[in-house]
Formats: sequence, C-alpha cells, structure tokens
Amino acid sequence: MPDSTPRSIVDENELELNFVRADGPGGQNVNKVATAVQLRFDVRHSNSLPEEVKARLVKLAGKRMTQDGVLIIEAKRFRTQERNREDALKRFYALVQKAIEKPKTRRRTKPTKSSKEERLNEKKHRGSIKRTRAKHSIEFD
Repeated sequence: MPDSTPRSIVDENELELNFVRADGPGGQNVNKVATAVQLRFDVRHSNSLPEEVKARLVKLAGKRMTQDGVLIIEAKRFRTQERNREDALKRFYALVQKAIEKPKTRRRTKPTKSSKEERLNEKKHRGSIKRTRAKHSIEFD
C-alpha cells in the first residue's frame, strides 16, 4: 500500500460514534449531558482495510477489541462532545496509521570477535574474583 493516510483509507460510514455520559470533569453538567464519545469500528467486517492491516490492528488494539472484532475507543478527556469526538477520531486514525506501517523484519546478527573476547575475559575475571573468596584450608604443623 503506498503512503496513504488512514483518513483516505477508512470509510467514514464504517465508524459509529455514540455519545454517553462521562465521569470526570464537567461540574453539574456531568450528570445531565452526554459528552463522552464511544467510537466503534467493526474491524472484521470492514471493506476498506486489507487483511494484513486488519490483523495488525487487532493485535495493536489489545483489550480495546471485543470478541466480535469491534474496536472501541472511548474519549472522555474533555468537557465538550466536539472535542471528545475529535480526540476519539485522532486516536483511532493514529492506531490505524500504526497498523498500516509494516514492521521491519529482524535480521539475526553474529557477535563480533571483540565482543566474544570481551565476554570471555569478563567471565575469567569474575571467576578469579570468586576464587579469591573460596575458603582455603590452613594446615598446622
């Protein structure tokens, strides 16, 4: 996939935004106004993401993913619906962007000759320190 932005890849119609009551800041309004946002995205049934991106997204989402394959992001940092909505979308797109990027494959490397020698010298040094701690039997004439 070429350098695509998550906003251009994910179809906005696949996102479901629900407003719920939030705990936290808000004063008297906190019990009356639904300011928290719950963003839901059905990863398994999404047509806009390739399978490999879906798999990485499921892995990255962790406990934010339901058994049914729905990603849930809750935003309740702010006192207004609009700011919480922006926060939820921003976090969702950041997660999708991370899932789009292919992880680099790890290449195994061999230890260098000097690092092997350094390790062996350190082992010899530790052994000599321990040897000096050993109890020596004292013989009396």
